[in-house]
Parts: sequence; structure tokens; C-alpha cells
Amino acid sequence: MLKKLKFIIYTRPFIFFAYYLIRFYSLTFRLKVENEAQWQRLLDENKTVLLCTWHQQFFSAIRHFKTYARFNPGLMISQSRDGDLISGVANRTGWHTPRGSSSRGGKQAMGAMIDHINTYRFGAHILDGPRGPIGKVKPGAIKMALETGAIIVPFYVVADNAWFFNSWDRFMLPRPFSRVTLSFGNPIHLDTEKLPFETLRLELEKQMTPGLHLV
Repeated sequence: MLKKLKFIIYTRPFIFFAYYLIRFYSLTFRLKVENEAQWQRLLDENKTVLLCTWHQQFFSAIRHFKTYARFNPGLMISQSRDGDLISGVANRTGWHTPRGSSSRGGKQAMGAMIDHINTYRFGAHILDGPRGPIGKVKPGAIKMALETGAIIVPFYVVADNAWFFNSWDRFMLPRPFSRVTLSFGNPIHLDTEKLPFETLRLELEKQMTPGLHLV
């Protein structure tokens, strides 16, 4: 029975259902978006932007991020079965999804993601995904930024009433009708000439950790 259920979850009809379920569920949020115009001006100035967040918080942004489809955004997603579902939903919101992770297909996916960002100047990355540990910035974001010259723009999600799952990322799901704030931080320009790779990674981790909900 469980095996049959897992098969259903990863079928196209279920992904279609999940996409609309997320959209309708997110409609219940009283969403407020802060500081969005600042990084969009960077795109207007022909700069390259990489949005970054924690795995814990990406769900709340899915519906709003459909408005970015006009920018031809890219998002690297793992080749796991869960990644199949997430990728299917992301594709329906207008996002391109190179597939891979550190354990499977990562090199090819990273190359495809870098090519995408170099072409369209816009992408997003989940810093501690797909398997954590929570709050640890993986090397991917730094590599993408260095290879593309992208400016990293952090974003965070806060909800006044949310569930936190007992998962590695303490996944946050705002309750229906809660106040949800999606806020973008100040752009981060990597000092590529003076600082080594690991120092850049640790600095990004330090800057973004205060936005993580450690409950």
C-alpha cells in the first residue's frame, strides 16, 4: 500500500494537483513583501542576481515567485524522488530546474545552473539543501556567484502563526490565514579578490543565520 502511494505521489497528475494545492493554500496567507524593488533594480541595471534562502522557508515563497517567471529564473533541484515533485511544481511556476546534488549529478547540474545564470542573469538557491544540516551554507551558492559574478540577495520568511515540522530543516508551514512576511535583505557583493572560498562561505553563513528559525 505504501509503495503504491509513493508511486502516485510522483506521477504527473499528482504534481499538477500539488501545484494548485500550494497555490490555493498560499492564497490564505496575508502576504507582505518587503524590499523587493531594490534587487529588481539590479536586474534593470543588467546586473546578475542570485536569491538565496534556507530550506526551512522556501515553501512560503512559491506562489509569489511565479511573478518572477518573466525573468527566466533558474533553480537547482536534487535528483531525488522528492526533487521530482519539487521540480514539477517549480516548472509550472515558470522556473527552470537543472537537476543534481552533491551526491548525484551535481557537477552537471551545477554547470547547467551556471550556464543558465550567465545567460539570463537570474537564479535562486537553497543554501542548506537538500539534506542539511540546517543552517550550514553549502559551497554551491559561492561557486555560482564566483562563476557568474552574481550579487547574492538573501530572503527570509516570517509567519505570525506556523507549524514547524520535526525534520532536519525544521520545515516551516504557515497556518492558514496567518500573516506572512517575505523580506529581501541587502545585496551581498562577494570580495572575490581578497578572501578565500571558505571565508566567503562562512561570511555568507554568518550573515544569513539570524534569519533562520531555530525552534
